[in-house]
Amino acid sequence: MSYVSEFSQSQEYLSFRSSIPLRRIVVDADSSKGWKLYDSGPKSVKVPLVCLPPVSGTADVFFKQMLALSAKGIRVIAAEHPVYWSVKEWCEGFRKLLDYLGIHKVHIFGASLGGFLAQKFAESTMNCPRVASLILCNTFMDTTVFSYSDSAAIFWMLPSLVLKKMVMGNFTSFQVDSGIADSIDFMVERLESLSQQELASRLTVNCVSCYVEPQKLNGITVTIMDVFDEYALSNAVREEMYKCYPSAKLAHLKSGGNFPYLSRSDEVNLHLQIHLRAFEGTNLSASESGQPEKDITALHDSM
Repeated sequence: MSYVSEFSQSQEYLSFRSSIPLRRIVVDADSSKGWKLYDSGPKSVKVPLVCLPPVSGTADVFFKQMLALSAKGIRVIAAEHPVYWSVKEWCEGFRKLLDYLGIHKVHIFGASLGGFLAQKFAESTMNCPRVASLILCNTFMDTTVFSYSDSAAIFWMLPSLVLKKMVMGNFTSFQVDSGIADSIDFMVERLESLSQQELASRLTVNCVSCYVEPQKLNGITVTIMDVFDEYALSNAVREEMYKCYPSAKLAHLKSGGNFPYLSRSDEVNLHLQIHLRAFEGTNLSASESGQPEKDITALHDSM
């Protein structure tokens, strides 16, 4: 790469990397398949918030959430999966990861592909629920929205350059503010770090024909987080999400692009705290203190 992004040089990111170690955990028979994760906040919390990245992202794209929320006493885990070629394989791997960590239930913040996989995991564990709640950011529930269902079977043999161009074609091309521009630069940098197999497998899972059955997620608390400026998915996809989760809480951001957890982290973090506040004082609390913050109350009351 000919440049280094502003975010990866920032004091905030350097502080994150120096204070929260990257762990590699193997839960499959194939020792080359290792989950990468960062685990911040009090380990005494048994129902943490797990963040799942989009196709182009690595676990560290949630560094702003990990630093801010762990400072509030919330346990946050950012997890990046190894090479899996199907949703079923991913769900099995994620279940094994939670078992390894001794975690029975989780709140999941999923972005784009991460949000889709979060829904499928909740669906796959409906008979023995492992998902306490979902926060779905700029995500979808039917892979056919990408129109790659027929060609997904050959992603495994396409060169990295072709795969990266496919992903970057969804990044905003319009003039944007510095926060969004910096978030795109950081995500391009993360994308460049992925191997051909990692990217091909993610795109395959993202595009091969598959859909969520929302009726199987009844009883799970859901927050849908959207931006109202330019981003990769259409308004029709957003409306379908609303229709399928009629009782979901809505967290609307006026702007933020494809990666609001980077470009509008303060707003996203407050919405995450509002979502998790409903579980304070219960055995599903994601924080050690169990006490809501004054600034959260102020934001909630103003909405």
